[in-house]
Amino acid sequence: MSALARDARILWQFLRGQSGGGTHAERLERFYRPQAAHYDGFRDRLLHGRRELVERLAPPPGSTVIELGGGTGSNLEFLGSRMFSLSRFEVVDLCPALLEQAKLRCARWPDVAHTVEADAALYRPSQSADRVILSYALTMMPDWRAVLSNAIAMLRPGGLIGVVDFYVSGKTPLEGRAHHGALARALWPRWFAHDGVHLNALHLEHLCEETDAVWCDERMGRIPFLAGLRAPYYLFIGRKRQS
Repeated sequence: MSALARDARILWQFLRGQSGGGTHAERLERFYRPQAAHYDGFRDRLLHGRRELVERLAPPPGSTVIELGGGTGSNLEFLGSRMFSLSRFEVVDLCPALLEQAKLRCARWPDVAHTVEADAALYRPSQSADRVILSYALTMMPDWRAVLSNAIAMLRPGGLIGVVDFYVSGKTPLEGRAHHGALARALWPRWFAHDGVHLNALHLEHLCEETDAVWCDERMGRIPFLAGLRAPYYLFIGRKRQS
C-alpha cells in the first residue's frame, strides 16, 4: 500500500469519527483496528513535541518508566540506546489493536520493555515509577482526574510526570499561560471530539495544582493536509511532591 493510500485510509477514519455505543475500550478498538498498522506514520506529523518531552524527562539508568495510554509504544524510539540502561518500561493501553504494534516494538528490548492491557485510571505497577508519561492520551480518557491521580500515586516521591497533549485555554487562563480566542475555544474542542479526543483547559490547570511544575510550554502545531491550520498543544513536566 502506498503512503498516499495509507494516509487516505486514516483520513477516512477521522472523517467517520469514533462511533458511539459499547465500552470505552470497545470504541477504541473499533476506531483504531483498521488503522493500527499505519498509525505511527500519520501521527508523527500530527502529534508534535513528543520527542522533546521524552528527552527532557531523561530517565536515569536503572529507572522505571510507565507510559499510560502508550498506544503503539512509538515513544520508546526517542530514548534510543538509553532504553538498555532502564530497569523497566511499561506501555499501558486499553486498545488491543495498538498494543499488538507495541509488542512488536518492545521485542527489541525484551528485558526492559513490556506491554500491559489495562485502564490507566486503575492500573498500578508492581513498583513505584521514576517517570510517568501521558502523550496525547489524557484527552482520550473519560475519567481524566482519576488517571492523573493514579499517575501521580504510582510515582515515587520526587519522580516526574510528563504530559504532552492538545488543549485550549479557558476564558480566563492562569496567570502567565496562553490565552486562546473565542474562535479557537469553540473550533478545536468540536473538531477533535469527533474522533473521541476531548480538549479541556482544566487538564493543565490540574497538573499545575497537583505537582511542582518543572517545565511548561504552550505551542501551536500544524495539522496534516490542512494548510495554514495550527492546533494548540502544551508540554508539561511536574515533580511529585514529597509526602
